[in-house]
Amino acid sequence: MTTEPKLAELVVKKNDPPQGNYLWEDPPDEEKFSACVHCGMCLEACPTYQELGHEHQSPRGRIHSIVAVAEGKMDINEAFEDPMFTCLDCRACETACPAGVQVGALIEEARGQVRQAMPLKGWQNIVSRFFLRGMFPHTKRLHALGMLTKIYQKSGVQTVVRKSGAKKILPDHLGAMESIMPEIGRPILKTHPVSIPAEGEQKGTASMFAGCIMDVMYSDVNEATVRVLTKNGHAVELPKEQTCCGALHVHAGDREMGKKLARKNIDTFLDSDAEHVVVNAAGCGCALREYPELLQNDDEYREKAKQFSEKVMDVSKYLHDFGYRAPKAEMKKRITYHDACHLAHGQGVWDEPRDLLEEIPGLEMAELPNADRCCGSAGIYNITHPDMAGRLLDRKIEDVPDDVEMISMGNPGCMLQMAMGVMNHGRDEMIVHTMQLIDWAYALEEKEANPDD
Repeated sequence: MTTEPKLAELVVKKNDPPQGNYLWEDPPDEEKFSACVHCGMCLEACPTYQELGHEHQSPRGRIHSIVAVAEGKMDINEAFEDPMFTCLDCRACETACPAGVQVGALIEEARGQVRQAMPLKGWQNIVSRFFLRGMFPHTKRLHALGMLTKIYQKSGVQTVVRKSGAKKILPDHLGAMESIMPEIGRPILKTHPVSIPAEGEQKGTASMFAGCIMDVMYSDVNEATVRVLTKNGHAVELPKEQTCCGALHVHAGDREMGKKLARKNIDTFLDSDAEHVVVNAAGCGCALREYPELLQNDDEYREKAKQFSEKVMDVSKYLHDFGYRAPKAEMKKRITYHDACHLAHGQGVWDEPRDLLEEIPGLEMAELPNADRCCGSAGIYNITHPDMAGRLLDRKIEDVPDDVEMISMGNPGCMLQMAMGVMNHGRDEMIVHTMQLIDWAYALEEKEANPDD
């Protein structure tokens, strides 16, 4: 069922170019989709096309549908919705595209139109609104949820649930996620001060984006990131008013909430006079860097978004570019590295994490075949599309070399997904964040320097 837009929501005005059946704000940009020359270079880079072999589930096919709606030849309906949301938004097609088509932005704009024309209903709407509007934008609520999860883990309830088989009431993929849930710590936004001094001579100041999921599920990674930055002479600022980056909202078609969160973060970090905004979650970093795209029609925030996005850097690139001291202790481990989609394809950060890891003495790097192929996490894709996500995860785990002890990466969603894959395949590799490995190497160095402590 299609919802008719109110007059105030219509973007088609007398002097505007025709938008066909796109009737709401932020339709797919004609300048972007007209750049596609239909060469097909994107096809073999697309995970869903690799799996399904259907043209309409490829980047080229999706752009064809986007153009058809713009020309009024296709309605926004289930046939349009399916390929738009089956897309992982992994951006592998953008890396492959010789014309530089911004497929990710087009998909996200199309999803925004779909959710205006076809709002979620029933339990899907309830669950979506609860998490995307009721939880993620509210730091205190997320921290409270994290505390409840910690109580669940520590009180013995989790053990009872697992031994009793109560998990069987959950869908298989959600039950598997519960099995690999990391131990919940305390968010650094609660435990750390606003300003954390550098060790030794200060090289610079990094304002750190803590993330919502990262700071609740992987607060230990955030703690490691702070230690690595300060160890390398970088003071860290933690603005307490920061909020969710909005990536999950934009991916889901809720551009209104995505923009609201973007404005909040822009104001928070620009007010802090940050030299750089460092991020250790690839999905968040990509979303923050794309605020100018999201707010391109916002007269008040357009320039602010550009100013903010120019400051955003993944922590691995920041250390690589502005000062990194290799650990001195030898860490005798054999690892491989997985490229998070929104770090490699989304931000163009490929070599920097590898360069940092390769400088750790004794650490042996094994190449992961198809390291940049999506693992199937893709935000909450592994929840909304578990079958496709599972197929991609199986392919990813099958590519992992047999003789590695750890798999390193730079995104929390990938860490959860890969941990589930290791468990499902009966393997024992440890899933680690790049900053954790570096932090452990520094800790080993300190232990060797002070054996009596």
